[in-house]
Amino acid sequence: MEISQLLKGVLDLAVLAVLREHDGYGYDVLRRLRQAGLDEVGDASVYGTLRRLYKAGLLTSYVVPSEEGPHRKYYSLNERGRQRLAEATGTWRTFAKTLDSLLGDTA
Repeated sequence: MEISQLLKGVLDLAVLAVLREHDGYGYDVLRRLRQAGLDEVGDASVYGTLRRLYKAGLLTSYVVPSEEGPHRKYYSLNERGRQRLAEATGTWRTFAKTLDSLLGDTA
């Protein structure tokens, strides 16, 4: 099974989860996802997801000046984003439990 196909379905949840504790800018979010083990996640996918979640009203943003390069646009989870994260987490856990049950012990 292609990891990239699985990522398409859960990237929103993963990005929301990464922003739950700390705000982040695009590359920071990408780095944190990769550190968590999602090595296959692409740059464009993360940046597009951040924009989409922002437009959906689940994130707020602010700009922080940088002396070493361009200003950085930080994203943070707002209350609607926290609610969506809680809902999506429940859905994911139910789905994963069901799939684990279907797969059984395949080892």
